[in-house]
Amino acid sequence: QVQLVESGGGLVQPGGSLRLSCAASGFTFSSYAMSWYRQAPGKERELVATIFRAGAFTNYADSVKGRFTISRDNAKNTVYLQMNSLKPEDTAVYYCSTTKDRLYWGQGTQVTVSS
Repeated sequence: QVQLVESGGGLVQPGGSLRLSCAASGFTFSSYAMSWYRQAPGKERELVATIFRAGAFTNYADSVKGRFTISRDNAKNTVYLQMNSLKPEDTAVYYCSTTKDRLYWGQGTQVTVSS
C-alpha cells in the first residue's frame, strides 16, 4: 500500500532554513507527481509545491516562490522541500502527497518559525 513518511521538521528562527524529506513506498514513485501541502492552525490545508515525474517541471504557491525548492530523487523514492528565508507565517504542519487511485497523505511534520 502507498506510504508517505515525512521528516525534517523542527523549530527554526526567522530567516533560517530547513529541509524536509518524504520517503515514499508502495507505488512506482517515478511515475507520479509529488506535492507538499501545509496546514497552519485554524486554516485550511494549502498546496505549497508540486514536482512532476521526471523533476523537470515544478509549481509553487506565490507565498513561497523564490524561497522554497522542491526536488526529487527517483532512485531513493524521496521528495524534498528545501525551505530558506523562513518566516513566522510558514509555521504549519507540512504534508507530503501524491495522487494514485486516490489522494494519499503522509502523517505530517511540524515546522515552527519563531524567535
